[in-house]
Amino acid sequence: MSDSNTTHFTNPSTFILLGIPGLEVAHVWISIPFCTMYIIAVLGNFTILFIVKREPSLHGPMYYFLCMLAVTDLVLPTSILPKTLSIFWFNSREINFRACLTQMYFIHCFTGMETGIFVAMALDRYVAICHPLRHSTILTNPMVAKISLAMVLRSSIFVLPYPFLARWWPYCRTNIIPHTYCDHIAVMKLACADIRVSSYYGLFLLFSGMGLDMLFITVSYIQILRAIFSLPTKDSQLKTFGTCASHLCAILTFYVPSLFSFLTHRFGRNVPLHFHVLMANVYLLVPPMLNPIIYGVRTKQIRDRLMANMAGDQLGLSVKSSVSLNTKRKLTRSGNLD
Repeated sequence: MSDSNTTHFTNPSTFILLGIPGLEVAHVWISIPFCTMYIIAVLGNFTILFIVKREPSLHGPMYYFLCMLAVTDLVLPTSILPKTLSIFWFNSREINFRACLTQMYFIHCFTGMETGIFVAMALDRYVAICHPLRHSTILTNPMVAKISLAMVLRSSIFVLPYPFLARWWPYCRTNIIPHTYCDHIAVMKLACADIRVSSYYGLFLLFSGMGLDMLFITVSYIQILRAIFSLPTKDSQLKTFGTCASHLCAILTFYVPSLFSFLTHRFGRNVPLHFHVLMANVYLLVPPMLNPIIYGVRTKQIRDRLMANMAGDQLGLSVKSSVSLNTKRKLTRSGNLD
């Protein structure tokens, strides 16, 4: 290892990202599923945004929140994958110190936004099922805008100390990060100072942000299930529960790998490092890929609109083909007459 990597410095000009330590020989192969997941996420989330924009019947609170989720699911993988692929494909491991802090901020900021969006969607389902007659008067467009602004501001402000504290710490050991991106915990471990402030603040954000969000979602669904089981028939119970199925699937897809990654990174000392790094990538790539699939399959309005668009495109192509064929026939006949 070069001397420049162990020289004493306060703020390094660059960090070195190793990728997935121990799996360097498999980087190219690992990049294939990563790239595939990213392409599916981009196509799927843009499709959700396009369908909701084009279909006036989908201009409601649930679909506004779904659009916010789609935007978040576009930003999160985009904030990590270009640099990750450059490491895997071109061995381009250097990242500017400020770019590293910016990446750190975007990752944690939009992760916080995503969990807040799930809370907003749980609120929408609670009002729609428990207070259906008041849904349109409670969740008006101004109220949806206020909820959305609150989610954005909460995450943006709460995550601000992360890059400021990381910039404040001195780094005198090394500038090598055994990761594919600038995760807060991975950068924090490089500092040669008492980093308990950063550690405690990270735990505070975990429990006050994600923890409270999960509590709110749990309470909401307890009330929703009580309302569902009070319905008179099994068919009505299943139909009502079906409106929540996509949301529940998306919640599990996001919270299970993210909590597992976070807790094992902090407390799983016997877990191999390459497994930590893989899980840290999975929880930023898999939910953005699965969310549009889940909502596309489970939400009838989106599924019907998507099928209608595909049928319309096929009809348009067949009409164009028919018109082109008729034109050719006319031209052929006129040529024969001439």
